[in-house]
Amino acid sequence: QIDDLAEVDYSLSGLPAVFQPFIDLDLKGVVFPAGNYTDSPYMPASFTIPDQSDSMLYLAFSEYFFQTSSFAYYTAGAFNMTIAEETCSYFNINTEIFGTIIPEVAKYSVTPNPVMLKLMATEIPIISLEQDSFTVEIQGSMEVLAVLPDSTTQSLFTMNIAANTSISLNVFDQKLMGSLCLNRLQFSLAHSNVGSFEVLLLENILSYILQTEVIPSANAKLSKGFPLP
Repeated sequence: QIDDLAEVDYSLSGLPAVFQPFIDLDLKGVVFPAGNYTDSPYMPASFTIPDQSDSMLYLAFSEYFFQTSSFAYYTAGAFNMTIAEETCSYFNINTEIFGTIIPEVAKYSVTPNPVMLKLMATEIPIISLEQDSFTVEIQGSMEVLAVLPDSTTQSLFTMNIAANTSISLNVFDQKLMGSLCLNRLQFSLAHSNVGSFEVLLLENILSYILQTEVIPSANAKLSKGFPLP
């Protein structure tokens, strides 16, 4: 059990290979949604560890391990989150701010109303393994809703998001840990109830929200680590 959302299978995928100077153990390394051993859409590829003899133990993870992790957490809804109106109000983000950029929002909401944001991944994030890190390409959406005085919500607009992130890896306390860095963000308008507008004018606000709320939240989860076999 990794956490409430995912589990990992480290069982042997074959008999141990015993040689005079070392022993090779091939482990499955498959991550799946908690309580639901679902076949992932990926196929594992064999790989070898370069010959080294400076340490007693070498542990290597293939791209398949991280791909199944991405699939498991996507299936479990881990990439979906709601940024509540209290958080947006703390950063002084409300309909008045959006109204200065989108005239229709100002007409729609005469007095400033708080907003809330709903983020979700629309596709399984794509993993690309690199030395000591890997990149994650995330396709998602962000819906901006006004919170009305009677506590109901009204959708203002929805943005498509394409995010390029990198995660650096390290091992600590028998866990594989990561730290997320946002490299690039692209926005496009998916749907609007307040007319068309220039997306570029909103990028600073939306990027700020992601950098100050979403990235720290993701890093807090990554800091808990994956248990090692």
